[in-house]
Amino acid sequence: MNSPSPCPSEPLRHLPQQARSRQRFNQILEAAAEIFDEVGYEAATTEAIAIRANTSIGSLYRFFTDKSAILYALAEKYTEQMQELFAEVFSPDAVHLPLAVVISQSVDAFEHFYLTQPGYRVVFAQTQFSPELQAIDKRLDYEIALKLNEFFALRQPQLEPARRKLITLVSVKAASSLQLFSFSEDEAFRQQVVAETKNLLIGYLQPFFPDPDTE
Repeated sequence: MNSPSPCPSEPLRHLPQQARSRQRFNQILEAAAEIFDEVGYEAATTEAIAIRANTSIGSLYRFFTDKSAILYALAEKYTEQMQELFAEVFSPDAVHLPLAVVISQSVDAFEHFYLTQPGYRVVFAQTQFSPELQAIDKRLDYEIALKLNEFFALRQPQLEPARRKLITLVSVKAASSLQLFSFSEDEAFRQQVVAETKNLLIGYLQPFFPDPDTE
């Protein structure tokens, strides 16, 4: 697989301000996600994306310098959506739920996101080739780790902060790595990896963050 072209210094030519421009901008991203999902990143063209978005190629280039700029914009979009999803799953209301329930729900929620967002797997399959996408992915892991650390602090405030931070980082990295690994396998094995991800996280975290009724 070839790498995406280097990220330009200004990947977005124009950030949409008005409602009509934002709508066209989002239409282009949605069209690109569909095209990437159908034919892959390398085979996708800006012309095909513009046609799918029902806009002119000039309008596309008004927002994006090239195809790689669309790729990075999609990655940023997915990152924002995953942060919102994480905040929902690990809300303060979930602190008192059994840990196994919280972990299982979170893994299922993210798995559903990964499988239902057109182009997601294609976009992040390019991460290994692109320092820019690696930076986006690293930032996502960092921000999710911060939020998860806050959640764990509410659940077990007695745990030493440095230890809690390390446990959080290990958990996020393990989940992220297993998610990427599962995408490279067939469906039956992928589901087994998802199940083992839950078992791994629950088994690792339970001693540090026991359920309230077992303390």
